[in-house]
Amino acid sequence: MSARQQQPKPSKQRRLHPLPRGLVELYGLIAVLIVLIPEWLADGTLNFGQIKGIDTLPMHARAWQALPELRLASMSLFEMRILAQELRFLHYAMDTRARLTARLLRRLSRCSAL
Repeated sequence: MSARQQQPKPSKQRRLHPLPRGLVELYGLIAVLIVLIPEWLADGTLNFGQIKGIDTLPMHARAWQALPELRLASMSLFEMRILAQELRFLHYAMDTRARLTARLLRRLSRCSAL
């Protein structure tokens, strides 16, 4: 073996001084608090009115009302099927979300062009 491949003798190895256990636990606690407290605050802020049944993020912007793509993206599949029923689509219940979205977009763009 060459001199490079030989491992240094134990007396020449660097010894790392371990941190005290209490300090490691303190660092862990600080890290958890830095991550969890902002997460809890954000979650609580977003879900503030949800207990009362109020929509948390109302979409009152003009773009949500003007662009059918945005309206359909915000709808659940159930709401999309209700809209398809109102527009008198045939066989809408067996369509996937992507297919139903495409059909609704075609119909809504045709209706808005008139």
